[in-house]
Amino acid sequence: MDQLKLLALDEEDLAILSAHVQDAVLKISDVKWLPKENRFVLAMNRFAWEAPPQASGRGKRSRKNFERRRSVLHFERVNAVRATRIRQKAEGAVLELLAIRFEAGEAPAGTVELVFAGGGAIRLEVECIEAQLSDLGAAWATENLPTHDLGETE
Repeated sequence: MDQLKLLALDEEDLAILSAHVQDAVLKISDVKWLPKENRFVLAMNRFAWEAPPQASGRGKRSRKNFERRRSVLHFERVNAVRATRIRQKAEGAVLELLAIRFEAGEAPAGTVELVFAGGGAIRLEVECIEAQLSDLGAAWATENLPTHDLGETE
């Protein structure tokens, strides 16, 4: 499958981008805030939800292989960044990105929220939505399909 290159300029685009980065994993050291450039950058290992699983092996040992890809997500026109429940000094700590949300402010400005497993979040105060996701290279196989504990429902 070809490498993804997606651009988000509104809330609907951002929802599509969010679906493509769901379950991406990254280290704290892969997160960069460049205030002089008003840019926020995350390098990540993205789970390729769009790629169909491939079977490997035969018989009882047959397994499904999924794909991950090295990708970069960056946001432009970022005025401020705030993190909550993220150990910023633990550069080797791994984060799992669950979703990207947008809360509108005075149009077209607002807050982009990156939501991580375990309750962590990074909030970007933006002039407007301007984000890009780019895959950097070939995919690699993984047998691990991300799962989510949704808890019990009544």
